[in-house]
Amino acid sequence: MIKLIMRNFLSKLHWQVAIALLLSILTAVVLRSTGLADSAFGNGVESFCSFIGKLFMRMLSMIVVPLVVTSVVCGSMGLGANGKFMRIGIKTLLFYAITGLFAIILSLLLINVIAPGAVSPEVAQKILGEASKSAPTVEAKGSDVIGVILRLFPPNIVEAASDNTQLLGLIIFAVIIGVFINTLPDQYKEFQHKFWTSFSKMFEKITNVIMKLLPIGVYGLTAPVCIRAGTEVITPVLMFFATVVLALLGHMIITMSLVLKSVGVSPIKHLKHMFPSLLTAFSTSSSIATLPVTLDCVENSAKIPRSISSFTIPLGATVNMNGTALYECAAVVFISQIYASAGGAPLDIVMQISITILALLTSIGVAGIPSASLVAIVLIMGVAGIPTEAIGIIWMTDRILDMMRTCVNVYGDTCAAAWISATEKDKS
Repeated sequence: MIKLIMRNFLSKLHWQVAIALLLSILTAVVLRSTGLADSAFGNGVESFCSFIGKLFMRMLSMIVVPLVVTSVVCGSMGLGANGKFMRIGIKTLLFYAITGLFAIILSLLLINVIAPGAVSPEVAQKILGEASKSAPTVEAKGSDVIGVILRLFPPNIVEAASDNTQLLGLIIFAVIIGVFINTLPDQYKEFQHKFWTSFSKMFEKITNVIMKLLPIGVYGLTAPVCIRAGTEVITPVLMFFATVVLALLGHMIITMSLVLKSVGVSPIKHLKHMFPSLLTAFSTSSSIATLPVTLDCVENSAKIPRSISSFTIPLGATVNMNGTALYECAAVVFISQIYASAGGAPLDIVMQISITILALLTSIGVAGIPSASLVAIVLIMGVAGIPTEAIGIIWMTDRILDMMRTCVNVYGDTCAAAWISATEKDKS
């Protein structure tokens, strides 16, 4: 019985990641308490762990472009596949886009005001290690709104695919492809659907295999940070954690309550109706896995018509990732603040606007795969000119935040269904 429980326990990816985090902390504690952290042996351990982390990030970066492009194309061509839901579809997408934008703005506001990454240069250097030598520069970001708009439409799409700073244009191009596939004659449209869907499924399978190495990658990314910085890394990470939690709660309690009240829906009653769904989302960290429970709560508890819930809830589980987009922005800005503390250039307002657009688009494009936020953060960091190895800084709190942002994602889906249902009452 105990063996069975342990086998089931160890088979869960999130517990494997938790164990990897504990091992990385344990490694740092042993090396620092024995005085070996600065010895040749300690430096060797740190270098080996860094190698593992870099190798994992290279594997992940390798799959980012094809995965995001095929996912966005499939998502875009799927949205226009059924003209019957055109009016509700447009409302749903606008709802998700606008509330997602509010979530990101709240995130950017809090992360800039609280500034958890504003640490002393010495602490920043310890946290970043060799990665501090690759601190982002102003030239890597761009400095004007016109430049950002122009980069939405790259002149050479092949060049854009090979340049991490131009991925925003690549995503826009993928959206255009997906939309125009639905304008083709049926025989061509069917071929394009099969073509892009097959590629998307293949890259998802490759990503799933890479994700099985996630615990090893997490150990390689976090162990060097713990060895270098010791307890000094705890304060900024906890501040980052508190900032993200505050932003998630603010979006869920304040923003979504105002949205519901605008159409006469009681936020308190709605929250009570959705409680089983939120508990499931928190425990599974998956909007897709929570889908049956969410549909049951929306249709049977909140009494929202099935004609609306059957469209908005499954669509939301795929494209509505308010909590994820919020977290992506906070994570990238937090890491950039640490780089700025180490002597790098801070992200200007224009680059933060670019990050906002990217977070919205990637939250749609990669939401259906495991650890979607990790893929999206890697992509956004590339655009911001931040070395991807620095992502190890945020992994210490990611598991709990993943559970919380999934709750926000699912609650946003249910609010969309309630809002659209209320606005459709006067229509046949």
